[in-house]
Amino acid sequence: MKEEVIISGFGGQGVLSMGKILAYAGIMEGKQVTWMPAYGPEQRGGTANVSVIISDTKISSPILNEYDTAIVLNQPSLEKFEPLVKPGGTIIYDSYGIYNAPTREDINIYRIDAMEAAAKMGNSKVFNMLVLGGLLKVRNIVTVEDVVAGLRKVLPERHHNLIPENEAAIRKGMELIKKL
Repeated sequence: MKEEVIISGFGGQGVLSMGKILAYAGIMEGKQVTWMPAYGPEQRGGTANVSVIISDTKISSPILNEYDTAIVLNQPSLEKFEPLVKPGGTIIYDSYGIYNAPTREDINIYRIDAMEAAAKMGNSKVFNMLVLGGLLKVRNIVTVEDVVAGLRKVLPERHHNLIPENEAAIRKGMELIKKL
């Protein structure tokens, strides 16, 4: 198993955190992992992305030119990364930040209305966990249990009381994702 993922959106959407949690979950499962963030000088509001590779075997390079899965959370990210998804790969997008949906016919396209769901849950901070739940539903990369363990590593201990809410958001995201 080897999964090469790009997660991209605006700073402040939890893109880098989502990648870090996914990477920690891979480590918890004893897999080889790379986590490579990229962001502009404006962390909040600027473009941010992170590539994560999770593999059963050694990873030769963390640099990727194409991806098995792309999670895109805004239109600029979709325009940049849709062409870089491998044929047969997967793209996941949140409908809130996308006005021209993906058009490729050689990939699997999924939509998740995570921003809307986060608003209904009354907590915009669980947006990224809703999206991560959608990913876990369509790509069997890591388990929910190991993602929750990853949350314990990433979140400062003073925020561990938020882990049950984040786990609920992950499970809700698994319900919300839809194949187009």
